[in-house]
Amino acid sequence: MSCGNPHDVPCSEVLDRIYWYLDGEMSARDCESIRQHLDECGPCLREFGLEEAVKRLVAKHCGCDPVPDELRSKVLVRIRQVQAEIEVAE
Repeated sequence: MSCGNPHDVPCSEVLDRIYWYLDGEMSARDCESIRQHLDECGPCLREFGLEEAVKRLVAKHCGCDPVPDELRSKVLVRIRQVQAEIEVAE
């Protein structure tokens, strides 16, 4: 995914790290570079919005239940697989 414009942080890197960004698991400097990219890149901003909405929905309906690490890992692997499939299709 890309808007076609050059960025300091490539789109693929932004999308790979979007959950770290959403979860506040990045340094302030990394957060700023992701935020700057999202401000400049419409496709990544749309993807971010979708991921943010999914995270809010899951938190709303499953916020009380702890997620096993193994399940989280499986979900993240599957998300990466789907992202790769989408990139190949584009």
